[in-house]
Amino acid sequence: QVQLVESGGGLVQAGGSLRLSCAASVSISRIVFMSWYRQAPGKQRERVATIFSGGSTNYADSVKGRFTISRDNPKNTVTVYLQMNSLKPEDTATYLCYAQLQMGQNYWGQGTQVTVSS
Repeated sequence: QVQLVESGGGLVQAGGSLRLSCAASVSISRIVFMSWYRQAPGKQRERVATIFSGGSTNYADSVKGRFTISRDNPKNTVTVYLQMNSLKPEDTATYLCYAQLQMGQNYWGQGTQVTVSS
């Protein structure tokens, strides 16, 4: 069983920064990609950023130039980060980590709340 544990959420003023972390109890060799999603009340879940096993990344248009996804992968664990700069009130949401593994397995974290005040 793979566990994804997010941390780093909180309350920040508009224009501020936060860094989210997602610790995954899995070897990098099993990962196809990992993503950050977000979901605000009454809105659809939105993919924010993805990092693939080879290290390439892509971002939602709404966060390009402001958010950066990165990864550390020491032995048998993977930590994915989401550096969020120039935060806006519309970035307020629960941020969830997602892992797509080999053999069609996928996992979600429990989420971490990000609130941006105007």
